[in-house]
Amino acid sequence: MLLAIDIGNSNVVMGGIRENQIVFQIRIATDPIKTSDQYGVEIKNMLDLSQVQVSEIDECIISSVVPPVFNSICTGVRKVTGKDPLVVAPGLKTGLNIRMENPASVGSDLIVAAVAAMQDYEPPLIIIDMGTATTITVVDKGNTYIGGAIIPGIRVSAEALSSRASQLPGIQLDQPEHVIGKNTVESMRSGIMYGAAAMMDGMVERMEEELGRPATVVATGGMAQFIVPLCRRNMHLERDLLLKGLNVIYQKNRR
Repeated sequence: MLLAIDIGNSNVVMGGIRENQIVFQIRIATDPIKTSDQYGVEIKNMLDLSQVQVSEIDECIISSVVPPVFNSICTGVRKVTGKDPLVVAPGLKTGLNIRMENPASVGSDLIVAAVAAMQDYEPPLIIIDMGTATTITVVDKGNTYIGGAIIPGIRVSAEALSSRASQLPGIQLDQPEHVIGKNTVESMRSGIMYGAAAMMDGMVERMEEELGRPATVVATGGMAQFIVPLCRRNMHLERDLLLKGLNVIYQKNRR
């Protein structure tokens, strides 16, 4: 079994993959203060919770956008499984032709999501990941990674609004019943949720104008399941996109 780990700013997603099928998936909070021993204990506990024996883990692959946490988790994995993780970094085979000013600066999460999307959909592709930040990646024909956009995440925007405006409360990001809110909370919820959906629709439309042709849109990330239904543009919701991408990259580089 392959242990695939994606370290994001808010959550660490771990999944077990056997014969290209996701056997289990778990999430823990990203915490830069935790030591490798603490992460090792959490990994062992999560495996036990998923009824997976440590001896079943044959290999491991890790992608990370949080350097301080990466080292702790990497060491924790070694202590628990005895395996040296394969790390998503420049030099690995991905199948992507990266056309950026500095290809090495592209986040590993963006690479992993793009690789996964290419497995099931034909470029041109627009890949939206709604996490702590909302990232939009464009993959053109010939599997060419040509760039994208980075936007403040939906929860980050909501927290900033509540903290900077003294009379606006913190709210739950539930689906709004109306676009025109009838009170402060409804108005905030509408603005944040429908505003994010309208922004996604608008960004996709403008990116397609630059491409000069329509693209397939794939969405993932913690907030995608709430925002995609509010979008007018057709989007393919892929909740396990990063784990699928990690598996593809591992298969291309397996030792």
